[in-house]
Amino acid sequence: MNEILRKETLSPSVKLYEIDAPLIAQKALPGQFVVVRIVEEGERIPLTIADSDSEKGTLILIVQEVGKTTKHMGLLEEGTKIIDVVGPLGVPSEIENFGTVVMVGGGIGIAPIYPITKAMKKAGNKVISIIGARSKELLFYEDKMKAVSDELCITTDDGSYGTKGFVTDELKRIIQEHGTIDRVVAIGPEIMMKMVCEVTKPHKIPTIVSLNSIMVDGTGMCGACRVEVGGETKFTCVDGPEFDGHKVNFDLLMKRQKMYTNQEEEAMEHFRKKCGQKQI
Repeated sequence: MNEILRKETLSPSVKLYEIDAPLIAQKALPGQFVVVRIVEEGERIPLTIADSDSEKGTLILIVQEVGKTTKHMGLLEEGTKIIDVVGPLGVPSEIENFGTVVMVGGGIGIAPIYPITKAMKKAGNKVISIIGARSKELLFYEDKMKAVSDELCITTDDGSYGTKGFVTDELKRIIQEHGTIDRVVAIGPEIMMKMVCEVTKPHKIPTIVSLNSIMVDGTGMCGACRVEVGGETKFTCVDGPEFDGHKVNFDLLMKRQKMYTNQEEEAMEHFRKKCGQKQI
């Protein structure tokens, strides 16, 4: 179990892994995640389930290499066994026929938005999707998102592909042109989700965001993933990861995400020295 069956490079810093995990694949639902530990002495990191196949018994995990553990995972090859893959964790996405839904995926957020979009389409919704990245080379899953959407809009910050601008620019246009939007689901960097919520709030459009706060055990015991929602403390791992975006205190969330910056930099430097690579 937990063997890497397939590895694929989606962009310079993003890799796809197909993992043998039959017990998790039987239970996994859109919006849920797993906690992964790749070596005995390693940290535990939460990774959203980008897709699953109960018949094959496999999970698709998409990883962006940003820190020590994700960089280490990027070096693993097909045939390698990951020591721990725990899940499925978190509350599944609320899937029903809402009417017209707009699905927004920014950067690595395109990965977790895909299974939710697929489920929304299957439930009978009219699905308008927006995916965006800083540049064309960082985009992925265009064909998959197109296949489960009635309309797909693509943006890049630098204009190298699709419409130049941000996902919020397209969201504003869609709201103006389509009139009634029954729900928005947004997944991506915290600042992107915050700006999406600022666009939808004046229109009173229910907006769901999926948070990826710092997490340790994934069971609600450590409290590391706590987030303020509607003035109350919630744990992303057991109460989420999805919340009403209009109630999330994004400023506090973004501040908490920087709590261990120094330790993360030290760990990364130690890993570089251990691997003997200056650029990793």
